[in-house]
Amino acid sequence: MSLDSVKAFFADRAPDIVIIETEASSATVAEAADAHGVEPDQIAKTICVRVGDQAMLVVTAGMRRLDNRKFKDQFAAKPRMLGAEDVASLTGHPVGGVCPFGLATVLPIYCDTSLKAYGEVVPAAGSTNSAIRISPERMAELVGATWVDVCN
Repeated sequence: MSLDSVKAFFADRAPDIVIIETEASSATVAEAADAHGVEPDQIAKTICVRVGDQAMLVVTAGMRRLDNRKFKDQFAAKPRMLGAEDVASLTGHPVGGVCPFGLATVLPIYCDTSLKAYGEVVPAAGSTNSAIRISPERMAELVGATWVDVCN
């Protein structure tokens, strides 16, 4: 279902974007980089975290990790990672296919500035073997994301 919600999202908001489906899994950053022939940091990894009672998505360059100090400075709290069931329930996407498009629940979305190092990034598209190619700026604009600096 989640690939369908992503297809519907792009049909409505950006019909020029093509969803790429691969035979190989792209569930991890390394697998996705291999499947799409890009550097691991070009994979736009979407992380679902909770801050207090608020769940949110943070999209980062593939090899980056959240920096607890920067995150706390930005959001006044430490992030708590959500379990796979909660992630799937909130986003409508399975772990390994989580992306900021076609979400089951309206969530705040943040893009880390680490993505700006590349003219094109490759986020998942709702399944463990689908993705798109897009500029970080356009991705943020399409999903109404706020830019933050929360990674190491």
